[in-house]
Amino acid sequence: MPESAAFTRTPTDRDRQQDVLLAVVMLVGGVISAALSTIAGLYGDEQAPMWWALLVVVGISLPLIVRRRYPAAVAIVIALVMFTSVTLRVPEIYATNIAMFVALYTVGAWMNDRRRAFFVRAGIILGMFIWLLIVMYRDAIDEADKADVAAGLFSPFVAFMMINLLINVLYFGGAYYFGERSWQAAAQRFALEERTRELEAQREITAAQAVALDRVRIARELHDVVAHHVSVMGVQAGAARLVIDSDPDEAKRMLAGVEQASREAIRDFRQLLETLRDPGDGGSDEPSSVGLADIERLAQASRDAGLPTDFTVIGEPVAVPSTVEVNLYRIAQEALTNARRHAGSGASADVRLRWVPDAVELEIVNTGRSVGVLRPGLGQLGMRERALASGGEIELQPRPQGGFRVRVAVPLGASSEFESREVQIPGPQGDQLSDANAERGALR
Repeated sequence: MPESAAFTRTPTDRDRQQDVLLAVVMLVGGVISAALSTIAGLYGDEQAPMWWALLVVVGISLPLIVRRRYPAAVAIVIALVMFTSVTLRVPEIYATNIAMFVALYTVGAWMNDRRRAFFVRAGIILGMFIWLLIVMYRDAIDEADKADVAAGLFSPFVAFMMINLLINVLYFGGAYYFGERSWQAAAQRFALEERTRELEAQREITAAQAVALDRVRIARELHDVVAHHVSVMGVQAGAARLVIDSDPDEAKRMLAGVEQASREAIRDFRQLLETLRDPGDGGSDEPSSVGLADIERLAQASRDAGLPTDFTVIGEPVAVPSTVEVNLYRIAQEALTNARRHAGSGASADVRLRWVPDAVELEIVNTGRSVGVLRPGLGQLGMRERALASGGEIELQPRPQGGFRVRVAVPLGASSEFESREVQIPGPQGDQLSDANAERGALR
């Protein structure tokens, strides 16, 4: 497994406490080993005094306190103490061998400079083997006159030397191997922790995006409901004010329209609140109170508000997902609202719902003032979002002879993928969408 370039091992307070405990245990064990080795006469007549053994025990124990912080220095110090101890026949070898193994292991497991760690261990191991061969040669010369040495290739002395060589190979090889394995395991844990942190961060981003998408959806619904109904009420109330003196009956009819629009607004708000309270499953076929059949009612409300509006259905209707129905209804609602607000007096509108073999098309055309420069607003942005959510395409174009044209086509069988598409909006367009959504709660 490739290791992360940023991976380093730093001992914690607990690691340092464990090193101190190890040093204490090694000191106690070394003192006991030195005492028993002295009594047993480990080196016979050539054996050094016991107090030398105590110095050796201290020399291998104290460096272990900082073995993880300075692994190379600790390994070199313990190697020198071990070399001196065996050369001077100091009666203590067991604690010294254990300390040397721990030191070599620590270099492999904790040294962050891996190149230097290799050379430190290779240098110590190579030096120890050269020294071992020298000792073996010296002992062979000393025993050359003994009959058992000349007895054959596998005399007791040669066999003893070969056993020592094999033990040292396993000893140093094991220290090297286990140190490397410890470093690799730590690197793998580090990589796994990094991936876990990345996944947690991604999960937080995904949750934040889900919240943002819900806010976009809520803001869009509020905009469409409020803008439509308030526009109808404003137009009818203004017209009633103008004719209240000359035609009281007409004024009453218009005020009745204001009342009806307010009731529809309350109904739509209630439906929106019920949708928000019900978590649902986020599916594309969740029930809704409006659909394609209600577009005719929109046209009638537009006529009542003073904008002559025709409604025509072309072709044979087929079943479409409820989300598509809601989106097309809201597009028609926004287009008629804009026509009432911007087309001017004497304008008219034509709404056509067209069923073709492979798609459903909605077209809203109004006459009225000429539009010179198209200035995209929140309403147009909302219509584009709804068309995208339905898997369709939308055209928003001023008419050369005056007025405006809105046309949306949705392929039959298209499913709503608004959530996944909206997350992937890149660059300035995504920023514009975020800025617009932040202001979506205000009426235009």
